[in-house]
Amino acid sequence: MTSVVTDSPFVRACRGLDVPHTPVWFMRQAGRSLPEYRKIRAGIGMLDSCRRPDLVTEITLQPVRRHNVDAAILFSDIVVPIAAAGIDLDIVAGTGPVVAAPIRTADDLVRLRPITLDDVGFVAEAVRQLVGELGPTPLIGFAGAPFTLASYLIEGGPSRTYLKTKAMMYGAPELWNALLSRLADITLAFLRTQIEAGVSAVQLFDSWAGALSEADYREHVLPHSARVLQGLADAGVPRIHFGVGTAVLLRAMGEAGADVVGVDWRTPLDQATEIVGPERSLQGNLDPAILFAGWEVVRREADRVLEQGRAAPGHVFNLGHGVMPETDPDILTRLVAHVHEASGRA
Repeated sequence: MTSVVTDSPFVRACRGLDVPHTPVWFMRQAGRSLPEYRKIRAGIGMLDSCRRPDLVTEITLQPVRRHNVDAAILFSDIVVPIAAAGIDLDIVAGTGPVVAAPIRTADDLVRLRPITLDDVGFVAEAVRQLVGELGPTPLIGFAGAPFTLASYLIEGGPSRTYLKTKAMMYGAPELWNALLSRLADITLAFLRTQIEAGVSAVQLFDSWAGALSEADYREHVLPHSARVLQGLADAGVPRIHFGVGTAVLLRAMGEAGADVVGVDWRTPLDQATEIVGPERSLQGNLDPAILFAGWEVVRREADRVLEQGRAAPGHVFNLGHGVMPETDPDILTRLVAHVHEASGRA
């Protein structure tokens, strides 16, 4: 196993330890807001980009060079492991993941097989390259949570209503649990591959869990996410758990086994600490739309997030969701510098 970064401000904040300044990184920091990203990705499909270690390495490094963030996050996509598991899918520009033949019956499950290191060796190679390039800057690995992956597989693509997903969850619980169990195994294997290659933390994205009530989340989703997060308890790296629109789920998401709970912009961090409890750090939670309101507004709202984040045992500054493609990169660079300065020790 490659040596991981254990004493950076980011890792220390995840552990609830003292930090010289509040660490900051941004979800989707490597992406369409950067002209250098658009240039290097020109003419290359998303899945193909994710499978080319040299390209993954360069794209992952771009925001670290430009913004001076405290952590890099592996350039990939949550559907990479399910494509590696045998599912015929594509990431369509402007739409997102599209599955050729959705999983709707027990017979369909045979198309979703376990993954091995050989299936995702390109990810391990990219992580090893990045660890060598990043030096003391930690690298975050990630994966999609079983529920969010299941929603793509069942719906056949992105959905606003999750009608087919919920129909299976309510109406065919045995099939539902069999599907999510397979996805938990795939996700766990995918994250272990990244950890063994050298990432210093992992984030589990349950992007669409906010579509559920707390009762439904606890019954139908929590056990499978917990299998992933608790399955990494011996891995020695911080585990972050994040979803969007999850205010009513924060307590349950914390119980799944994460060291850090990501909070979107809807819930103030001091309130989130009361919900999640004092034993877990928080990540978040500036509204990505604030970045379009002018620097004085950005500075004021960043200071508010920093102040509210002091209630948590550890705070990793981030947005409440991903960087929007239209975001001015210079605002992100300036925001990183401000967070470092405003939160630094006198």
